[in-house]
Amino acid sequence: MPLVTLRQALDEARRGGYALGAFNVSDVLQAEAVLDAAAETSSPVILASLAGVTAHGGDERFWSALHHLIDGYPQLPVVLHLDHGPDPATCRRAMDNGFTSVMIDGSLRADGTPSSFAENLAVTTEVVAEAHRRGVSVEGELGTIGGSKTDGSRAPIVLADPDQAREFVAATGVDALAVAIGTSHGAYKFDAPPDGSVLQMTLIEKISSLVPQTHLVMHGSSSLPAQLREQNNRYGAGLPESWGVPDAEKVRSITMGVRKINQGMDSHLAFTGAARQALGTDRLNVDPAYYLRPGREAMQRMVAERMRLFGQAGHADDYQPVPLAEMARRYTLETS
Repeated sequence: MPLVTLRQALDEARRGGYALGAFNVSDVLQAEAVLDAAAETSSPVILASLAGVTAHGGDERFWSALHHLIDGYPQLPVVLHLDHGPDPATCRRAMDNGFTSVMIDGSLRADGTPSSFAENLAVTTEVVAEAHRRGVSVEGELGTIGGSKTDGSRAPIVLADPDQAREFVAATGVDALAVAIGTSHGAYKFDAPPDGSVLQMTLIEKISSLVPQTHLVMHGSSSLPAQLREQNNRYGAGLPESWGVPDAEKVRSITMGVRKINQGMDSHLAFTGAARQALGTDRLNVDPAYYLRPGREAMQRMVAERMRLFGQAGHADDYQPVPLAEMARRYTLETS
């Protein structure tokens, strides 16, 4: 089955009343875990990747391998999605390498500080024009998601403004919009179980009512299961106690209009925890296959669980991919 666009996949999810998980991978083994989970659950799937974040020798080498891997799952509708593209050049590079969806994160400047609304609008409009000419979908971001950094500090969260969301969508024509509601990236999110003072779930309802034809996206939504943190720590990690987004809130967000739910850290916790355990219980083994295999299997189990939770399981056969040329024609009609 040819790759599908994010626009088509999320249109189908809306019709079916479910959401699609977007699962971040940085090597082929993780991608195999995601695709095997999709095959196990008969799910359409968004395979997501960040530019410059791979265990392979370079993005293009990794992206080429992803295409080869995806070819082995002809029964699955797969969206190949660039997550958090930092600039138009990176988004174009992903499109040149066969991505059917790109996220342009215009919410941040190159130095990591929050950009102005005008700056975000301008860069997103530029990417949408180029992507839609090719039939490729675009996700934008309003507000900043924030999250933990590698030095232990946390980037700030700037909540999305509903009125700006309406203006942003009308001006840019994005297919999907990531809205900041208090979630954050990384393995350290909240100091206590999040409640209404942290997660502004009502923002989803407000924004959805103002941009009903645009698919909403929840970033930074890993749950950070305590048992996975404990497993990692038992075998050498030093992860602090932290809480993520409860599964119940993710399910509730779907009823409010969220159609794409980004998951990265939970998959990494599952993979690395199993790999750490394998290394910690077999001190004589030095063959990577014997600790990477348990990691892949643990990640597959985690992703399959989330696919069932989000409601996408069982929907792989619902539709056939629309070619990029046809999507480009439809975009032209929408703007004419």
